[in-house]
Amino acid sequence: MTRGAAPQPFTLRGELITLDALLKATGLVGSGGEAKLLITEGQVRVDGEVETRRGRKLRGGETVQLGSTAVQVLADPAAPAG
Repeated sequence: MTRGAAPQPFTLRGELITLDALLKATGLVGSGGEAKLLITEGQVRVDGEVETRRGRKLRGGETVQLGSTAVQVLADPAAPAG
């Protein structure tokens, strides 16, 4: 697997974000339908593993990859721990 540029950071606003919402929020997809299609086709990876659940909850610390673009999910510093 060829490594591209360093992952772009994405800081959560709140406790979590779903995988499909993250793809939309970062501009990697233009719509929820596009996100759903790419996820169900197995084109999205979370921490290096193919993820097919569009509702996968991301709480910070994960790296999401679509094609050559990677996003590092960072926890909201204001969110309550645990």
